[in-house]
Formats: sequence, C-alpha cells, structure tokens
Amino acid sequence: MLSKFTQWLDTRRRDRALRTHAIDDALWQATLDGLPFLTRLGAADLARLRDMTSLFLAQKEFSTAHDLELTDQITVAIAVQACLPVLNLGLDLYRGWVGVIVYPGEFVIRKTVEDEDGVVHEVEHDASGEAWEGGPVILSWEDAQMTDGSDAYNVVIHEFAHKIDMVTGEADGHPPLFRKLHAPLDSAQWADVFDHAYDQFCAKVDGVPERRWARFERESLIDPYAADHPSEFFAVCSEALFVKPREFEAEYPELYRLLARYYRQDPAHTGALGQSDA
Repeated sequence: MLSKFTQWLDTRRRDRALRTHAIDDALWQATLDGLPFLTRLGAADLARLRDMTSLFLAQKEFSTAHDLELTDQITVAIAVQACLPVLNLGLDLYRGWVGVIVYPGEFVIRKTVEDEDGVVHEVEHDASGEAWEGGPVILSWEDAQMTDGSDAYNVVIHEFAHKIDMVTGEADGHPPLFRKLHAPLDSAQWADVFDHAYDQFCAKVDGVPERRWARFERESLIDPYAADHPSEFFAVCSEALFVKPREFEAEYPELYRLLARYYRQDPAHTGALGQSDA
C-alpha cells in the first residue's frame, strides 16, 4: 500500500514539475535549432528529452555571475544539453546537488595543489567549465553557445559527464555501472577498453613533435587536454560521442561502442547497442 502511495505521490510531483516548468514551443524550437547534434534524435526521444529538461529545471537552481542576466534561453539551452547524456539513464545520476552557476565568459579557478616534493602551491587558471564533487556545475555561457558542430567541443556535456563520473566519488574515468542499466557491461570490460584507449591516446599525444603540436591540436578529434587525466578523457570522449558520433566511431570504434553501451545511446546509428540494449 505504501509503495502505491509513494508511486502516486511521485507521479503527482512529476506532473506538477512538468506543468510549472513547461517549455514554450517557440523557445524549444529555437533551442533545437541552436543544437544541430540533437537532430539525430527521433520524435519520441525528443519528446522525452523535452520532459526531462523540464524536470531538470524543476530540480536545479540556476544563478549567474558578473551581471549576466539569467534568461529562459540560457537555462533551457544548458538543461537540454545536460539531460542528453542521461536520457536513457535517468536524472537520478544528478542527485545530491542543485546549483548551476553561469558566467558570461571564462572565469578564474583558484586551487591548492601539492607538488611531488610535498610543497603546497596556490595556482589559478582560466576555465570555461568546472564541476565540483557534491557541489555546483559552473559554466561559461560564451562557451556553452559554441554548439555549431564544427568540432567535438561541448562544455556542457563535458562538465555533466564529470558529474556522472563523480556519482561514486572522485572523478576517475570509471563512471558508475548499474546492473539494470548496463548489464552485461562490467568494470573489468570497462577498464579493458577504456584504460587501453587512454594509454594509447596519451602515447599519441606524447609522441607529437613540438613543431607539429599546433596542427595536431587543431586537427585532433579528441582534444589533447584529454590526456591530462582519465576523468578528462572520459569527459572529452563523451563530448565526441554526442557531437561528432560518426567521426568518433570511425576513429575510435571500440571506444565508441563502450560509451554507446554506457549511455545506452547510439548517435551514429551503428547498431552498437544490439536488440537487448535498444
């Protein structure tokens, strides 16, 4: 009896959130027009994505910095891109935090780091996005609008991939695997494919001569920044999966299949999921 009441209450809350945070038709279409990679989704998936975007808006709190005016255009554009990776996984992966902070452009991050000798340093650098474990996602609106698909760059997908990676603790490139969602994919299979691909990519980056670095950085589908840490490799490859899926599958077929199985989406339409995962 209690479970039925809980289910009824959850349905009531969901319906209320969908009404309260309904997205205007004109705004929804304008948002889709600005995100060409979403055209790979069929009508049913787009309808589910629209509902999930409304639920995301109901659950999260948006704020801005440096006098940026918070508009529906900003919140919907960010929310829909945040929801794309979890379209077939569920918003539960974004539980435990509420804040999304939007800056007009790049912002400064200050961190305390300890070097190999144990000396602590205060460092700062410019960033277009940042995801905090248990805390907010911080985004540059200028960068969040770089969505024409000319390359695989997508700061929103990148930072929310970090959030998924952080569900079980510090981001390490090994996101949580759930039996009901990901079977028969397991941690050993993930490590076998992902860790090998990461090591190969790092070796590739390390082997680029300095005189060719600018060209490599410009032409590489995967941003060389991905070699900094397995968590960055996961986030950057997640960008490529959704923004440049055909190119990603052509260049990294095993890695594409792994991420497609993880996200339960096959944006390049390769049949990678099979009948059981479709």
